[in-house]
Amino acid sequence: MTASTDEQQARTDLAAAFRWAARWDMHEAIANHFSLALNASGTQFLLNPAGSHFSRIRASDLLRVDAAQPADAQAPDAPDPTAWNLHAELHQRLPQARCILHTHMPYATTLCCLQDFEWLALDQNACRFHGRIAYDREYAGMALDASEGQRVAGLLAEGKSVLFMGNHGVIVVGPTVAQALDELYYLEKAAKLQVLALSTGQPLALIPEPLAALACAQWNDYPTAFSELHFAALKHILDQEEPEYTS
Repeated sequence: MTASTDEQQARTDLAAAFRWAARWDMHEAIANHFSLALNASGTQFLLNPAGSHFSRIRASDLLRVDAAQPADAQAPDAPDPTAWNLHAELHQRLPQARCILHTHMPYATTLCCLQDFEWLALDQNACRFHGRIAYDREYAGMALDASEGQRVAGLLAEGKSVLFMGNHGVIVVGPTVAQALDELYYLEKAAKLQVLALSTGQPLALIPEPLAALACAQWNDYPTAFSELHFAALKHILDQEEPEYTS
């Protein structure tokens, strides 16, 4: 497979992720950012252009940027500066962050705004993230400087795939678009359940720690390629309903 073929597939996959985030109401106008590393060091990556709505992004719209070339951040078609400062640092500093999805999706962000909130082992989907969520409780404004990207990268230690950004939103990282998008979907599903359960004011029937750890291991070692099958089904729907996403 040639490099150009690899990149086209990467573009198609990331474009599909944008389209589905819009369908799931996980976007925020023209804000928020998804990216995908193209080289081993993470310096080169795909990123959505400034001003583009998630629901209209096509494979060819995605910017190919190089963190080793600072001029890319100042080019006429430069990405949003907060996207550059966060994603460039995370891709280079975190081996697990090949794909980075940053959203302000409503239910997970609601939990990010609760004082000292800790993820609840409330249902099977929540157990998927047992021990894999990091917390940023020091909201520092918009990431308009590279130092903010460095600070955020320092919070996502090895073994963590989700960052709850206090008063802000979430970052999900993964080795592929399929795995990161699947994580994003189930994170929001579980977060919605937690918000609804908390809103009842009734005692919560939490899953005991050993069982939550077991369910997490079962998620991680599931006997089928769950994330890849989910993503393939999502792309099949887009192929039928919005085939222009691949162009």
